[in-house]
Amino acid sequence: MNATSTTELMNTLGSQAKAASALMARAGAASKARALRELARLLRENVAPLQLENAKDLERARAAGLAEPLVDRLKLTPKVIETCAEGCEQLAAMPDIMGEIRGMKQMPSGIRVGQMRVPIGVFGMIYESRPNVTIEAASLSIKSGNACILRGGSEAIDSNRALATLVQQALVAAGLPTDAVQLVPSTDRAAVGQLITMPQYVDLIIPRGGKGLIERISAEAKVPVIKHLDGNCHTYVDDPCDIAMAVTVADNAKTQKYSPCNATESLLVARGVAADFLPKIGAIYAAKGVEMRGCPDSMAILATVPGAQVKAATEQDWSEEYLAPVISVKLVEGVDEAISHINRYSSHHTDAILTTDHVHAQRFLREVDSASVMVNASTRFADGFEFGLGAEIGISTDKFHARGPVGVEGLTSLKYVVLGEGEVRG
Repeated sequence: MNATSTTELMNTLGSQAKAASALMARAGAASKARALRELARLLRENVAPLQLENAKDLERARAAGLAEPLVDRLKLTPKVIETCAEGCEQLAAMPDIMGEIRGMKQMPSGIRVGQMRVPIGVFGMIYESRPNVTIEAASLSIKSGNACILRGGSEAIDSNRALATLVQQALVAAGLPTDAVQLVPSTDRAAVGQLITMPQYVDLIIPRGGKGLIERISAEAKVPVIKHLDGNCHTYVDDPCDIAMAVTVADNAKTQKYSPCNATESLLVARGVAADFLPKIGAIYAAKGVEMRGCPDSMAILATVPGAQVKAATEQDWSEEYLAPVISVKLVEGVDEAISHINRYSSHHTDAILTTDHVHAQRFLREVDSASVMVNASTRFADGFEFGLGAEIGISTDKFHARGPVGVEGLTSLKYVVLGEGEVRG
C-alpha cells in the first residue's frame, strides 16, 4: 500500500471512529451489555472457524522461524477463546460507571461541584502477537462507551480479522455503530505511524508488545500514551516464610506460563531460608528444564541439585525479561536489601513477597515502587481478568491516569460538573 492510500485509509478509520464515539458515549448500559453477551455467544459458536484462521497465522509464524514463546502467544486455543467469552460476560454483568457523579460538594457560593465519569473518546490499540487482545480491547471499548481503532501485528492478521468480524456482528445485533470497533486491515508499518499522530481523531494510544515497539511509539506519538516497556517481575522469599507455600508459589510464578509479562523473571531469597528453600525449588526448576542464573552464593547451593542447569548471573540478568524457561536467582540479607534490589532493577510491573512476617509484608507493600505489589501470591495474578476487571487493555507502569491492569475505569476521564440555581460570581 502506498503512502497516499495508507494516509487515506487511516483518515477514514479516524473520522469513522470519531463519529462512532459520539454515539457510543450516549449508548445505554443495556445496549452495551447486549453487545458483550452476543460477542461471548459468537465466540463460543465459532471456535472451529477461529482456529482455522489461527492455524494460518501459526503456520506462517513457524515458517518464518518465530521463537516458540512468540508462537505460543499467537495461539487461539479453545481455552483462550473461552476466557475471552467469560471476560465479555463478566464485563456485561458489571455496573455501568459511565455518567456517575462523585464527590458532589456544596460551595459557599451556593453552587454544587462534583466530577462525572465519561469515556475517553477514541483510543488506538497497537499490539503484537496475541490475537485475544482484539477481544479484550473491543469488549472494554464497548463497556466504557468508547470507540477504538485496533492495529494488531502482521503475524496474527488472519486471526484478528476473524475476531473483529465477530465484534462488528455483535455491535450490529445490539443496535450500536459498527465503526465503534475497527481493525486496521493493512499490515503496512506506516499505518502505525499515522495512527499515533492523529490527535484530531484519536485521544489515547495504548501499545502492547515488545520493548522496541513501545519505545518507538512513546518517542513518536503526538497523542497521550499508556505504556509499559517490559515485565521484569520479582518474587522475594522472606525470612520467615512458609517454605512449602513459597515453593508452590515460586514454581507457579515462573513455570505456569513462560511468555506473559507477569511471569516471575527474578527470584530473591533471604539468606536465612536459602539452605532450606533453594534445593526444593531448584529440583522443581531442574525437572521442568528451567535454567537458573545465580549469584555465587545461590549457585553454591543450587549446584548440589541433581540435573540443575545453573549459570553465573551477569549484571544484565538482574534487569532481564526472559519470557522463557530462565530465571535469575540472588540471595539477599533480608527485606531491606530485597526492596532496594527490586526498586533498582524492576520494571515496576509486578513484584511479590512470600512471608509470614506482617511487618515485612506491610513494608514491602508500601515501599516497592511497582504497579502491582503482592503478598503470598503468584505474580501471574497481575491480570485484569484475575483482578475482576472483566478484561484488561494492558498493564500500565506509568504513574499518571492509569496504573497496573487497565480496565474500564482506565479508559475513562473525569470532568467537573457544576449544579446551580442562578448563582453569579461576585
